[in-house]
Amino acid sequence: MKYSIKVTDLAKQMLGEILDKRIREEIAKRIDKLADEPNLQGKPLKGILAGYRSVRAVGQRYRIVYKVLDNNLVVYVIGAGIRKEGGKDDIYTRLQKLLKRGFAT
Repeated sequence: MKYSIKVTDLAKQMLGEILDKRIREEIAKRIDKLADEPNLQGKPLKGILAGYRSVRAVGQRYRIVYKVLDNNLVVYVIGAGIRKEGGKDDIYTRLQKLLKRGFAT
C-alpha cells in the first residue's frame, strides 16, 4: 500500500537552501521512496523529536525528517538538511529549535 507524501513549507524552504541541484534532486528521490513502507525506513527519533523518523540521503550526510500518519496513509516531511553534529546548521538542531517555538509541527 502506498502512502502519499506531503512536504511542509519548512521542508521546502530547507531544500531550497541547499545550493547543489544534484543534492536537492537526490533528496527528492529519497523522499519519493518514503511512500513505500515509511515505518520500516529510517529510525525513530528521541527527545523533542520523538514521534518523528529520520532517514539518510545523499551519501549518508543529509537527513530527511518525517512523521507517518498511518490512519491517513500520509508521510509528512518536516525537514531536510545536512547532518553536521555540533554545528548550528545541523538538521536536528534546527528542527529542535523550531519545534520548541511551535514552527515545525
